[in-house]
Amino acid sequence: MPLITPSDYRPPAHLWNGHLQTIVPALFRKVSASYTRERIETPDDDFLDLDWSYAHRPGFENQTGAKPLVILSHGLEGDSRRQYLAGMVRHLTANGFDCLAWHYRSCSGEMNRQARFYHLGETGDLQLVIEYALQKGYKHINLMGFSAGGNVTLKYLGEQATAIHPAIEKAVVFSVPLHLTTASRRLEAWDSQVYNQRFNRTLKRKVFEKAALMPGVIHTEGLQKVRTLREFDNLFTARLHGFRDAEDYYQQSSALPYLDKIAIPTLIVSAKNDPFLSRECFPEELGRQLPNVWMEFPAQGGHCGFTPAGSNKTVYWSEERALRFLKE
Repeated sequence: MPLITPSDYRPPAHLWNGHLQTIVPALFRKVSASYTRERIETPDDDFLDLDWSYAHRPGFENQTGAKPLVILSHGLEGDSRRQYLAGMVRHLTANGFDCLAWHYRSCSGEMNRQARFYHLGETGDLQLVIEYALQKGYKHINLMGFSAGGNVTLKYLGEQATAIHPAIEKAVVFSVPLHLTTASRRLEAWDSQVYNQRFNRTLKRKVFEKAALMPGVIHTEGLQKVRTLREFDNLFTARLHGFRDAEDYYQQSSALPYLDKIAIPTLIVSAKNDPFLSRECFPEELGRQLPNVWMEFPAQGGHCGFTPAGSNKTVYWSEERALRFLKE
């Protein structure tokens, strides 16, 4: 029974609810990773920016493929510098893993070339990144995703099922909106409006920027009136990426229906007090049935938080938990 209960995560005393556990590390944790950026071209004349960070393992300095690699997918409107991702990269490289943090289209600091952006069901770009890592010679690859990136990762694994490349060995994901319809409604709740507003601000800014670059192709009518992520997805994300509306987009893109098809050891970690996640994002009964998917749902942790108890700790619980699973 892969459902892991109880979890051993405990928050620090001064972070007593899910909002503090989400916001405080996002705003105040200062952590960085050493990256080397590389750009690869996509088949549709666009590009993806990759940030590499390499482990220092004696004897392997010039043998890229000999070290295990973790490919990390960031959250909605995130990038490789976010504390949850940079902290993970720092911890993994210190423990012998090379890391590849890739950026979704429009998230690397430079607007992408095509009219399309990215969305939570888009797995083709992740496939392209994996194929590139395989061409580099990596023979032991693990996948990791945070929030939206966790949904993309799980959907990819389910789509691949038993046909997944044998070099891909394990996966770990955190704070995943497994059921996008109800997770979007959760973000519309009164206590989550600060997150809704933040996403809408950055997403709308990108649309206006691209509309200026592609007049007549990107339309902004009604965008100023959008107040929630669901409204944005209904007006823009769904239509731009070939879905009927937001509900069609959410139903086709949610990772939940793909979990029973995953064929490699996979760990899902989400906190029960995550202000982004609905009840449907914690399928405990399903977790007791799946042979390859472990689910760990600590009572505390917030969204991509998991600050460790103890003021002298610089490594977060999520980072230790991921490393433990990868090495088991």
